[in-house]
Amino acid sequence: MTGQLSGLKAAQRNALERIFRRAVPSDQVVTVELAHYMAQLSVELNRQIGVLIDRRGRIKHVIVGDTDKLFMPDLGRGRAGRSRFRGVRLLHTHVLGERLTRDDLTDLSLLQLDLIGVIQPSPDGLATTLEIAHLVPPTPTGDLWETMAPTPIGEVTLDFDAFIADLEEQFAQTQRTVASRQGEVRAIAVHVTPGAVDSREVKAQLDELHELARTAGVVLVDTIVQRRRKPDPRYVIGRGKLEELVLATMHHDADLVVFDQDLSPAQVRSIADSVELKVIDRTQLILDIFAQRATSAAGKLQVELAQLKYTLPRLVGHGVAMSRLAGGIGGRGPGETKLEIDRRRAKDRITGLNKRIAKLSKQRQQRRRNRSSSHVPVAAIVGYTNAGKSTLLNTLTGAKVLAEDKLFATLDPTTRRLRFPNEVEVVLTDTVGFIRDLPEALVAAFKATLEETTEADVLVHVVDVSTAGWQDRLQAVERILAEL
Repeated sequence: MTGQLSGLKAAQRNALERIFRRAVPSDQVVTVELAHYMAQLSVELNRQIGVLIDRRGRIKHVIVGDTDKLFMPDLGRGRAGRSRFRGVRLLHTHVLGERLTRDDLTDLSLLQLDLIGVIQPSPDGLATTLEIAHLVPPTPTGDLWETMAPTPIGEVTLDFDAFIADLEEQFAQTQRTVASRQGEVRAIAVHVTPGAVDSREVKAQLDELHELARTAGVVLVDTIVQRRRKPDPRYVIGRGKLEELVLATMHHDADLVVFDQDLSPAQVRSIADSVELKVIDRTQLILDIFAQRATSAAGKLQVELAQLKYTLPRLVGHGVAMSRLAGGIGGRGPGETKLEIDRRRAKDRITGLNKRIAKLSKQRQQRRRNRSSSHVPVAAIVGYTNAGKSTLLNTLTGAKVLAEDKLFATLDPTTRRLRFPNEVEVVLTDTVGFIRDLPEALVAAFKATLEETTEADVLVHVVDVSTAGWQDRLQAVERILAEL
């Protein structure tokens, strides 16, 4: 017996204890006798009374609340068996006459209960109606649960055995569908924006996040958007949205949470501890794309440098957020001694990579001098990622540079000669694409590559005007070029 037990008389405690002597047939949600007994106690104590009943009809917990809330015992989180339920149902009374509340439905989802039911007591202590809600498999409408209309307590005909067997089969079917997509990473996207930002700009940013996720091989199964004057210092989003995020991750069987803004190491840990999943921000998503796309030795060195510069400040503690460092989702972070070793190794590796990239930069600079001495003008093709730069190079020069409808298909600059009539030549250089809020770690790591842009004789800025918000992308590229 748990909950608000203070202030109860011995006789009242004994009356509550007697609930454990009752049993419910496995095909019934609750017996009329148990419902009346709970209603009588609830009116007498002016408190909510709840019971957790297992599949065999045994009372496992008796819970005493206050007038408007029931305080659930710690049942742990039920992520392990996603096609199964917890195996207990919650029946409880409401003394203020309200129907199923948001708290009730949140408990249903977070605890993965078989179902939740509200018994309405009359003023004289008799149960009048029962209102039931249960979880549903993922639907196109995004509903997490379904509620049944309140039914007179003596007219509840739901066959619980058949009901829960059918519901589990529906969830198992969904799980089999998910399992058939092996290797698929399912993620929830989170976007926080100031209230003053135009909705069209928000949509353009979300579309870009979806493109980043698609390029990285991540399937976004849901998106949560919140307008806030300023982000929450701990969770970025508000507590209500955080609760919504937790429910969404469980409902959609998500493996990952992706934030469309940079997170501090502390924020990553706080959010990951709440959702019990790996959490990454926009920068890390872009870094993962670069890691997949890097093919040349120079590209791999620059990606590794960018990743180390991003990771180093985050080598500070334990938790789900560090699962990548520990070797998989749900793992714990390395020990403090190993952390210090990892930090030293990371710093040493950064120093070594900087030296090797500086050497590459000198080699490229020498090649540019050689081209300059031949008095052949150099045109650098620049623009937002996936604007069509590589396609333009291939079309003009007959080159066979990889050109895909994905972000950051090009990481290494490619140079080709273009011959015009009258023996006029120009050197065309395809460069890495830009993106809004380009991560500083990438700018620093790809400095040698970006130098191809800064030392060209002319810049050819490619803009895809069929893309929504192309004006913003044009301005973003011009800002980055000005900074370079």
